[in-house]
Amino acid sequence: MQAIVMSGTGGPEVLQVRDVARPRPQRGEILLRTEAVPVLYPETLIRAGVYPAPATSPQIFGIQAVGVVAEVGAGADPRLRGQRVLVAGTGTWAEWVCAPADSAVPVPDGLDPENAAAVAMSCSVALTLLDAAAASSAETVLVEAAATGVGGYLTQLARRHGAGTVIATAGGQDKTERARELGADEVIDHRDPDWPQRLRDLLGTDTVDLVFDAVGGPSAAALLDVMTPLRGRMLGYGWLSGAPAQVTTMDLIMRGLSFTGCPGPDWLAAVAERRARALELAATGAVTVLIDRVLPLDRATEAHRLVDQRATLGTIVLRPTATDSAGFSR
Repeated sequence: MQAIVMSGTGGPEVLQVRDVARPRPQRGEILLRTEAVPVLYPETLIRAGVYPAPATSPQIFGIQAVGVVAEVGAGADPRLRGQRVLVAGTGTWAEWVCAPADSAVPVPDGLDPENAAAVAMSCSVALTLLDAAAASSAETVLVEAAATGVGGYLTQLARRHGAGTVIATAGGQDKTERARELGADEVIDHRDPDWPQRLRDLLGTDTVDLVFDAVGGPSAAALLDVMTPLRGRMLGYGWLSGAPAQVTTMDLIMRGLSFTGCPGPDWLAAVAERRARALELAATGAVTVLIDRVLPLDRATEAHRLVDQRATLGTIVLRPTATDSAGFSR
């Protein structure tokens, strides 16, 4: 079967197309005939060596896939056979994927594999952030990187989760326009190094109650003085700037603010619990699925280059070559 193997850490070129043996499900696993694979931002950090890889190289790349269950290993629910599901695990960028059966989430009828793959990760993270934030209708919310990925779903869902005014940041004209289309009341271009000052000018005497920080770095600290004293809170879940939010405990204490970091196993477990909810929102049209393009699996290197360049307006989805039940390409 065809698979994308990470030969080591580095640039997109370390993702190589190879022919490898088709896997067999072990106890507690299922085997998928893969239909769609999302290209996720955290995977680019794994490839680059910023995040630790789940296994030593060379290894089949990827952490999520959508497909139809072809085989069920011992101890797994036999009713999964024939179902289209989303799975999470390792080694998902391949025509056939084995994954833990308990990671499988059924894809609702009417939601195609590409859209299911595109929405699952980012929307489930957004839902987890929104549930943790508990915004109220009187509150002003700032969503960073609001045109794509997690930020795009935060922008769509903020009012549904009780927020009042939604201010967004995005990079460049196309993305600022997209953020407005997704529901932001105001949008600031965060490519401008003085964008925190632009936010101050926009707010006037008002303040921001809730910040969803995807940028990190020094801009996080620059926002503290425009946050509402005593109840202002920042949820940090990314660092597009290349560094986590540079905020100290004293910064928060002196302003009566709170900062919540959103990584780690407990956080990831909470995200996993919301995958079914994210798929249902997409299936019912309650959210617009942010999908940039669909590429063949063997163009994985190109997909990672586009993500590294921040040239996408949604998730890139890879589509494996169609295979028959014996595993031969056709």
